[in-house]
Amino acid sequence: MYQNKSRFAKVLGIASTVFLVIYTIFSVFPLIWMVIISFKSDVDMFKTLFIFKPTLDNFRNVLTTGNYVKAFGDNFIICSGAVLVSVIVGVPAAYALARYNFKRKETVAFTILSFKFAPEILIIIPLFAIFQKLHLYDTYFGMIWIYQFIGLPLLIWVLRGYFEDIPVEMERAAELDGYSWFEVFFKMLIPLIRPGLVAAALLTFIFCWNNFTFGLMLCGFNIQTITVSALTYIATDTIHYGQMAVASLIAIAPEIVLCLCIQKHPGTELWCRERIGE
Repeated sequence: MYQNKSRFAKVLGIASTVFLVIYTIFSVFPLIWMVIISFKSDVDMFKTLFIFKPTLDNFRNVLTTGNYVKAFGDNFIICSGAVLVSVIVGVPAAYALARYNFKRKETVAFTILSFKFAPEILIIIPLFAIFQKLHLYDTYFGMIWIYQFIGLPLLIWVLRGYFEDIPVEMERAAELDGYSWFEVFFKMLIPLIRPGLVAAALLTFIFCWNNFTFGLMLCGFNIQTITVSALTYIATDTIHYGQMAVASLIAIAPEIVLCLCIQKHPGTELWCRERIGE
């Protein structure tokens, strides 16, 4: 009986290992394939799979010609500004929803959270008209203003839960010891919510970085996002797959760095796993 159980456990372990290997290959293969075709010329793109003469022409064309490098910088400025505005607005808003009781508080919280689930395609035409009238079209200010709505609901929802987990008695005790409200907020509460704040800010940056609809409709010739700039490699007569692969690899580089930062930050990786599990 014991031998049968041991044999079954060994077979189960081997099967689990094989499944994980297959799943890993299946998950990573698209990234590996992008790396491979980024070194292929347009001539060799459909002639061979893995045996070809590597070339750096695709990297040279993306980095030296066109506006992709400028679009990368524009996207970084817009996303960073959106995250900064989201943090400045979201932290006090989350604290207010967690600590104060006012009429229809939950309705306000649900309305803020509903912004996250509103289809962008439904609001893009009214936004386009508003941007034209307010002269916000194709401006950094306008793009930062609209991009901060992408991550602000998530940030408020996350930080509200963190503030609610902190006992009110801790604040009262600090105030009795002579600390002002600002000292309690910045010296005690902010460090306690730091894992959630960092994780929410990083996820907000990633959501803004990957946005396509707003960049397509609300940007013109002066400003361009990388998701829209990648479309320039789709010509009228052909698609430059190699250059698109290079553009995609450059675009996902900041996201990979941010994911590594999430893993390195204490408590942040655990928070992400808990939210993904939910």
